[in-house]
Amino acid sequence: MNLIDKFHHWRRKLRWNKQYKSGRWESLQSEKEIGRYHQIVSYIDEFGPKNPSILDIGCGDGVLNLRMDNLDYSYFLGVDFSKVSIEKAKKKNFPKSEFIAADAIHFSPGRSFDAIVFNEAFYYIHDSEKQNVLDRMLEYLNEEGVMIISIYREGTGCWEYFKENPKLRELAFTKVTTDEELRYWKIGVYKKT
Repeated sequence: MNLIDKFHHWRRKLRWNKQYKSGRWESLQSEKEIGRYHQIVSYIDEFGPKNPSILDIGCGDGVLNLRMDNLDYSYFLGVDFSKVSIEKAKKKNFPKSEFIAADAIHFSPGRSFDAIVFNEAFYYIHDSEKQNVLDRMLEYLNEEGVMIISIYREGTGCWEYFKENPKLRELAFTKVTTDEELRYWKIGVYKKT
């Protein structure tokens, strides 16, 4: 990233902290969002190993954890750009879970996972860093693990990193819709080749 991009990246971090502090992202816990979270959990359950370890990149304040009532997991690591969202997630005391404020551009988890979820986060990664982040996360994905991508609406400039990647094989892909025409998500699940 050049200097201007780094500046905008820094401003985005400030904005996310301010928005989480004001409660702007509490809407992620609404009924309108439940379908996409259930699809992510369903993909982990269907395609991932039993009792998986999960890395949630873009975890916010822990909404995916909130939606995992019936999924038995061994360990959950939530990572988000916003320190404020991570503080909120930690207060919820989810079992077998840890939360870290970190930037996906520089983050290395230090251990491997059975499921890695890019949870509405991949399109926020600067274009010059997307491939680097994806390659790094693939190093931490167990051989039988799955990578799940959830992207709001079309995700222009994102899907080619997964669909056209020779290191990945698509297992399933779906569109989760709501009663609002322009409120939908595309969710894909991938395995290493």
